Amino acid sequence: MVNMKAALAIALVFVGCCSNVVFLELLVKIDPGSGNLITFLQFLFIALEGFLFTSKCGTVRPRIGLKDYTILVVMFFVASVCNNYAFDFNIPMPLHMIFRAGSLIANMVMGILILKKRYDFSKYLSVGMITLGIVICTIVSGTKVESTQVVKNAADEDPVSVFFWWTLGIALLTLALFVSARMGLYQEVLYKRYGKHPKEALFYTHLLPLPFFALLAGNIWEHIQLANASPLQTIPALGISLPITWLYLLGNVLTQYVCISSVYVLTTECSSLTVTLVVTLRKFVSLLFSIVYFSNPFTIQHWIGTILVFVGTIIFTEVVGKILAALQPAVKEKKKVK
Repeated sequence: MVNMKAALAIALVFVGCCSNVVFLELLVKIDPGSGNLITFLQFLFIALEGFLFTSKCGTVRPRIGLKDYTILVVMFFVASVCNNYAFDFNIPMPLHMIFRAGSLIANMVMGILILKKRYDFSKYLSVGMITLGIVICTIVSGTKVESTQVVKNAADEDPVSVFFWWTLGIALLTLALFVSARMGLYQEVLYKRYGKHPKEALFYTHLLPLPFFALLAGNIWEHIQLANASPLQTIPALGISLPITWLYLLGNVLTQYVCISSVYVLTTECSSLTVTLVVTLRKFVSLLFSIVYFSNPFTIQHWIGTILVFVGTIIFTEVVGKILAALQPAVKEKKKVK
């Protein structure tokens, strides 16, 4: 029987997260250092929505302990800030996507080390194929746009300095990768202990980190001023003009809400590895959409990557085995009739 709640969540993950990546790419092209501003606005919007509709203005008590939430919040805050802040350290979008694509392997490694999980060989094979396919497609599609994603005036800087900051950016992405994987496993443990409360978890993981943004206030204010100074864009329906960066930020925040809320629902319906698989496939779809949107060529390498990803997905989900199992009763019935 199909889990309609999980199916709807998966659909919204693809719609919300893919749209979010488009707005993020547009923002990074205008201001590569706006990562902290983007993260802050995302957290603020989701926290306000949760305060009004989930906690009912603070009248509903949390079902999961605040101590457990604090651990989850620290991991979530570190992963989010590291991922978005990495753009300010000479990290181009293609390289950023490569590291995010490695989450499936990171999740499996953390599951083996921490939860002592064991998987079938087919799972290891499929994870390897999916990750390899995404990496191939990302590298190929990023060869022509990589230089446009570097921080402004990077060419005028000392090569040693540029390499140093790039290395620091790689360290941030690596940290975010494994922290995100550990957070997914911790969520799985919390749901087994306290039950499934995705809306509550979404609210508290965005509310509790807000004070930490005080440490980044200077950087956030600097990029607010840059956003205010961006070119104006007319909105015909409203008859007003707004800085285009703020319009992109609005689109990014709203799609991030759809994306992250759907992921949280999915964590209550599926295992951590399955959630990571869905998110990883969504990143692959985002890559293909980016190729079409920016009119990038679809080469033989892209086709190889596509085949690896989809064959890996078929192996992971055991679609062939399930289809054969479903057909067996029908075959047996025919034999009985004969």
